[in-house]
Parts: sequence; structure tokens; C-alpha cells
Amino acid sequence: MLERQVYRMPKAGSINNLILQTETLDSPEPDEVCVKVVAIGLNFADIFAMQGLYSATPEGSFIPGLEFSGEIIAVGSNVTEWKAGDKVMGVTKFGGYASHINIHHRYVIPLPQKWTYEEGAGFLVQGLTAYYALVELGNLQRGMTVLIHSAAGGVGILANRICKKYDAYTIGTVGQAGKVDFLRNEELYDNVILRGKDFSAKLEHALANRPLNLIMECIGGKILEQGWKTMAPMGRMVVYGNASFTSHGARPNYPRLIWKFLRRPKIDPLRLPTENKSLMGFNLIHLYGQTDMMHQLLGELLALQLKPQHIGHVYNFKEMHEAIRQFQQGKTVGKVVVKLNV
Repeated sequence: MLERQVYRMPKAGSINNLILQTETLDSPEPDEVCVKVVAIGLNFADIFAMQGLYSATPEGSFIPGLEFSGEIIAVGSNVTEWKAGDKVMGVTKFGGYASHINIHHRYVIPLPQKWTYEEGAGFLVQGLTAYYALVELGNLQRGMTVLIHSAAGGVGILANRICKKYDAYTIGTVGQAGKVDFLRNEELYDNVILRGKDFSAKLEHALANRPLNLIMECIGGKILEQGWKTMAPMGRMVVYGNASFTSHGARPNYPRLIWKFLRRPKIDPLRLPTENKSLMGFNLIHLYGQTDMMHQLLGELLALQLKPQHIGHVYNFKEMHEAIRQFQQGKTVGKVVVKLNV
């Protein structure tokens, strides 16, 4: 057994209850590897889980965190393809906010040789999200026009890079003016929109008579509704999040959430055949139980040879709460990573 440090929630509800503590970790089971974690990637699912707004949140006490990178320090008796010293990146169904983790050997893959640990911790969850939404559900084809919301975030950046492998015309949207120049200078979107009350008009102008074929939707509310109306026949909208329901406080703002819920856009399924549009949604956590599919998608994603994730912010492990606050308030660009002292 070894001692490890973890950030643990006694139960979902308030992020203020996330506590750093020391625990013991048993030796890995026969099919597991033990990873000394070097970097942890933050995701909005972490926020929703800690606030109790995520349907997959464990009951009772749990350790948040869905992705990490690090070095294998021990292997179970049945594990033959890994050895101590191997550098890996991995995904986990919670438990990632930890200095060490035991995990089934199929949930880690090699860290690409030229990638940093930070880049490895920022790739798997958001890369799989972008790839599955665009290619599997969105049926991304060459020359399509794609609208990508939260374009300066981790999913948005990788989604744009995937689209460019298909020669797609990409329109990125952001909610803060400071992120516009970043996208124009760094990520090569064809057009960038600062969302506001004039979003619909800006979108029409950016399209310049092109059909809007595919939308990566993670905002909700009026933005979702306006995108749906603008989308061309045979277009597909893939919903993978709802930023408009995000709370900037430690606890959910339930009166505000209820108000937004009651005013949410409603799309009538009886009208879908007439409009000839598709609305789809998914939660990447469900892919965790389908390991073969996950590895197939990862193989296809890695074959695209994308640039590593843009790491915008790196915090120390003891600065976890500050990292969460900045990430939660939408002030960050690219991937937010928490790094451990090694």
C-alpha cells in the first residue's frame, strides 16, 4: 500500500466541500496498473458533478476528475503490455483528482513521444467528445459548414482541428471579446463570432449564403434556438453540454436554473420530418463502458495526427480550488490543467 493525496467530495452539492486529504491506496488488482499522476485535466463535467447536476455523479463520497497523465509505477499480475516507467494518458469514470490511481489497463494509452504531460492530460476527454460528436453523430463530410460554440475551449479547439482535416468551413463563437483575437491568430477558424443579442444576424453574415450543415451545441437557450432555425435542411445539431446552466458559485443557483429550465427552447419532434433536421445529444461518460468502441474511436482520432491540445492555464495541485474557479467562470482559453509536483 502507498499513501496518496486526493481531492474528495463528501457528497455532491457545494464545490467548497472539496477537501484535500491523504488516503492509502492498495496494490493494483490483476488487470490494473498504478499510475503516478503528473497532470490532471479539468472538464465542465467535473463542475456539474461536484454541484450535483450531473446524472452520472456517484452517490455519497467521491473523487472528481475524468482524465489524467502520468507514469506507471506498478502493474497487476495479468497485465503484460505495460511496465513500470511507461508514460501514459488515461480516462476514468471519476477518481482523477489524485496523486496516484489504480485503473484497468485498457483505460490508459501511451503518451505520444513529443507530448508533455500537460498536453496528454488535456486530450482524451475533449478529443473523444469532439470526434464522436462530429464524425460519428454529425456525419462530418468534406466541405461542410460547421458552427462550433465555446470555440476557444478545449473541445472547440480540437473540433476545429478535426474539421480542418475534412476541409470544412468553420465558424467559431465565444462569449468574451478577449477570446476573439486568440481564435483568429492561433486556431485558424474561417470566421469568429462574439455571441450577443445580435447573434442571429452575425451568424447569417458569417455564413455568406453557405448552408449551415452541422452545429456543435453546448450553450443552450436562445443561442440553441437561433442556431436551429438557421441550420439548413438535412443539417445536424449535436448537443454535448449546456453552458447556460453553469453556475459561477460554489453551489447551483436553483431559482436561476428553474427559470432557465422553464424558458428553454422546445423543439417539436413531430416537426422534424417537415424541417428535415436532426437533433442529437450524448454524454461521453456512457462511452466508458464500451471499451472496444472507445479504442476504435481513439485509433481514428490519433490517425488524424492533430496538434496537441492548446494548454492555456496550468495550476499547482494545491491550487485546485483556484483552477476550478477560473475555469468555472469562463475566463480561460484552451485546456486548464492541474499539475502535481513530481
